[in-house]
Amino acid sequence: MKIRIDRARCSGHGRCYTLVPELFEADDDGYSLARTVDVPEALEDRARVGAQNCPELAITLTAD
Repeated sequence: MKIRIDRARCSGHGRCYTLVPELFEADDDGYSLARTVDVPEALEDRARVGAQNCPELAITLTAD
């Protein structure tokens, strides 16, 4: 699984990095960054939590 963040859609609510800090972090302006593009299998459910809680739907998860 891979994480893709649409930076144009991200408004910096911070839900992803608040709920799933192991996969998401904030940049200097509070917008989301993925800590890794390739999600370890053990963290795939956590990646879904981050994506599902994004109010702008800026996070996309894709199969490898």
